[in-house]
Amino acid sequence: MAEEQTRVSELPEDVETDDCMTTYTYIYSPDLLKDHVAFITGGGSGIGFRITEVLMRHGCDAVIGSRNLDKLTQAAKKLSSATGRRCLALPMDVRQPETISTAVEEALKEFGRIDILINNAAGNFLCPATALSFNAFKTVMEIDTMGTFNTSKVVYERWFKDHGGSIVNISATLGYKGQALQVHAGSAKAANDAMTRHLAVEWGPSGVRINTLAPGPISGTEGFRRLGGMSAESSGAFQTIPLQRAGNKTEMAHGVLFLASRASSYVTGACLVADGGSWLTSANNLPALLDYWSSTLKRDK
Repeated sequence: MAEEQTRVSELPEDVETDDCMTTYTYIYSPDLLKDHVAFITGGGSGIGFRITEVLMRHGCDAVIGSRNLDKLTQAAKKLSSATGRRCLALPMDVRQPETISTAVEEALKEFGRIDILINNAAGNFLCPATALSFNAFKTVMEIDTMGTFNTSKVVYERWFKDHGGSIVNISATLGYKGQALQVHAGSAKAANDAMTRHLAVEWGPSGVRINTLAPGPISGTEGFRRLGGMSAESSGAFQTIPLQRAGNKTEMAHGVLFLASRASSYVTGACLVADGGSWLTSANNLPALLDYWSSTLKRDK
């Protein structure tokens, strides 16, 4: 028990809600990203919110974009208050390049530069392929894959092509073993992993690094709730993970901080898997997942 408490105490600070941390312990220099500007899609909640906070705590100003401007504006106020850095909330839809272009122009008008792009916008849910509508599959591909390409292309053409920069795509390990009930998200993220490598090759000569972070089960996120994370945790299923726990959002943010910063200056086209070893050992139990999916349908009726 004492050993377990020691391990938990060594984890970075985090809070379950979309609020800033009341304390933060630095691993890297607090000025690692001094005077940089980061553009984060889906930065108003979940992992994206914590990524934005941690980047800002390292001297970075930020732009957060998504469709829900009210939620973004509230998040931006929290982030600026906690970090003392500027945070600009801009409405955009990653499926619509013209809205991305408008947001990027506004960001450049406000800050004069963009150094880091975090492609975090995503959509996911549990659903067997037989019950998955054509439109649902298309929507996930449009948000996850087209959204990543659209935003990367706009930022590259408007700024990175002439100034360099760093792109981090938030992925998942779903496609590594054909995760049940996840053909939509697994396919989209597999495409993004390939995109990371293609763009690293093509845009490297312009001084642009492109890398991927692939989280596992992360507490305090909508994905954790939607994909049965709380049920798995309460049933002891996480004991099959080598590190025997879910990750937290700050751990993911630290992975992004490494990939986005000069700490990884010679890293490009890489995927950093941050899942505690989960994909290597966790069961891909189709009957159990189908039972859970069925129970959620009954509960939601």
